[in-house]
Amino acid sequence: MDPIADLRRRLDNMIRPGTVQAVDHAHARCRVKSGNLLSQWLPWFSRRAGNVRDWEPPTEGEQCIIISPSGELGAGLVLVGLNSDSFPAPSSNQNLDSRTYGDGTWMGYDMGSKEMTVIMTAGGKQILHIPAGIEIQGNVSITGTVTVSQDVTANGISLVSHRHGGVSGGNSTTGEPQ
Repeated sequence: MDPIADLRRRLDNMIRPGTVQAVDHAHARCRVKSGNLLSQWLPWFSRRAGNVRDWEPPTEGEQCIIISPSGELGAGLVLVGLNSDSFPAPSSNQNLDSRTYGDGTWMGYDMGSKEMTVIMTAGGKQILHIPAGIEIQGNVSITGTVTVSQDVTANGISLVSHRHGGVSGGNSTTGEPQ
C-alpha cells in the first residue's frame, strides 16, 4: 500500500462526522454512517462511567463524531450530542439548563427566574422511594387531591387521632376552625 495514501486515510479517519444508524442497547454500541462508510459497532461516550454511571443511549438519526486516535475506524469512539435539523436545540435561552425527552416530558432549571420545572406528558407520573423521608422548606401549593396511607400532622396535631374539646356527642358538628 502507498504509505502516503495510508497516512491520508488515517488522518481522514481520526475525526469523522456521521449519523447514528443503529444502536445495540445490550452492548452499549452503535453503528455510524459517515459519507458512504458504515462503521463497525463502536462504543459511545457517556457523561460518567465509573462509580457514577449515566445511561443515555444515542438515537438513530442523531448526529455524532467518530474519534479514532490511530485513524483506524474499528477502534473509534462515538461522541454524540450534536444538534441537527432532525434534532434541533430545544431552547435558545442562555439561562436555561433543560432536558427534553422523546415522549415530550420536559425538565429544566432557569437561572434567571430561579425556577426548576418538571412537565410530565399525559399519563406520566413521578415515583420517589426515599426511606429516610423528604424535608421541604418553604411553602407548598398543591392542586388536586392529597392521599396519605397513615396520618398527616400539622403543628403537632394528628389529623387521624386529634380530638375536639367542648363538643357534645351525638349528631352535633363542630364549628368552623378559629
